[in-house]
Amino acid sequence: MAATSAAAVPRAPGRIPLIGHVLPLVRRPLDFMQSLRHTGDFVRVDVGTLPIYFVNSAELTHELLVTKARHLDKGRFFVRARVLVGDSLPTAPSHIHKRHRRLMQPSFHQAKIAGYAATMAARARAMADAWTDGQTVQVDQELAEFSVGTLAETMFSADISRPAAEAVRVDVPILLRYALLRAVTPRLLDHLPIPANRRFNQAAKRLRTVIDDVIAASHKEGDVDYNDLLSMLLNARDADTGEKLTDREIRDELVAIMFAGTETTASTLAWTFHELAKAPEVEKRLLAEIDEVAPDGNIAFEDLPKLTYTRQVIDEIGRMHSVPLLMRRVTKPVELAGHRLEEGTELAFSLYSLHRDERLYDDPHTFDPDRWLPERREGRPREGYIPFGAGNRKCIGDGFALTEIAIAMATVLSRWRFEPLPGHAVREVASAVAHPDKLPMRVVSRRT
Repeated sequence: MAATSAAAVPRAPGRIPLIGHVLPLVRRPLDFMQSLRHTGDFVRVDVGTLPIYFVNSAELTHELLVTKARHLDKGRFFVRARVLVGDSLPTAPSHIHKRHRRLMQPSFHQAKIAGYAATMAARARAMADAWTDGQTVQVDQELAEFSVGTLAETMFSADISRPAAEAVRVDVPILLRYALLRAVTPRLLDHLPIPANRRFNQAAKRLRTVIDDVIAASHKEGDVDYNDLLSMLLNARDADTGEKLTDREIRDELVAIMFAGTETTASTLAWTFHELAKAPEVEKRLLAEIDEVAPDGNIAFEDLPKLTYTRQVIDEIGRMHSVPLLMRRVTKPVELAGHRLEEGTELAFSLYSLHRDERLYDDPHTFDPDRWLPERREGRPREGYIPFGAGNRKCIGDGFALTEIAIAMATVLSRWRFEPLPGHAVREVASAVAHPDKLPMRVVSRRT
């Protein structure tokens, strides 16, 4: 059957003239993106007068990210992020991405992550040891500071990590808050002198400046190798050409890692503690495994393969609270879902929506770590669960994030039980990932 033009793609209901579907995208993005698959597997959404074509099935998402990836590059969401992270891995066109990824890959090798694990464990213990029995803890804030501090300490030497960590703690939440909004609103609004734009621009400038200062300080110290991420990037050389990354390229990559690597960890851990408080049987099984693997509560890197049920819990949290929106742009004509798409066509997909597709998961809105047992995974397409993406653009830091989450989860849960506060309702907010808005909980010692 001959491919039809993009004009034949069904449009999502609720379009308003001139502004399109901007209102539901801004007001209730998670609900709106989940609703699209009821219109079809390939649906047109209008952002102002710009058509964006949403992919709403595992098969088409796989085509987008893997089998037809050579016809596509990063789309509007990432282009809008270049003001913050330049041509870093999340935003770079393919020819730059390939070179940068080759240079950065050794920094995320398993052996390097094993070296970071001690820092992750030490920071998790320090966070847990600071709490007192019966204390009300702002869990989302505590975990945000934990992930920021851990990332800063592994990225930079101890002497210069503190100002970088402070900049990330203050500025990254601001940037995350407005990143999704910018992706779904017309570009001309970026230049309006409104508070949201001023806060975004000021935070981006502060974060870039502090990383520039850190890189400059490293140059002044000469060839000292602290075995941190910054040192590895400064010393990385292309095996074929001998070229290295420029200071600006290093700055952009570090900012991108901070931007992408803090909220994912903090959000996954926060949702885990929230869900376990409502699922005592899951918590009991999880604790039994942690106690068996590490009776003293001190988790080492070599313990992680033994934490099989812990990984099931992590995978289930990752499924339920995924990235709301990612985009691609057609760079040369391609056929997708029976339609011929021309160069410049904007495509989008939602991992959040994909991972809650009832065609893939029974009772998809229910927290059920046993859905990751081998016998229940059988028959489910592998492309139906891609929390870190797929293909040549898959997140380079997936191993780092999973290691940090598992170590922090086991370390904290061996010491504390979390109780929800009566009357407090947790709301899910769309940002780089779907995170809880506020999560105050009472911590109860397991050692009394």
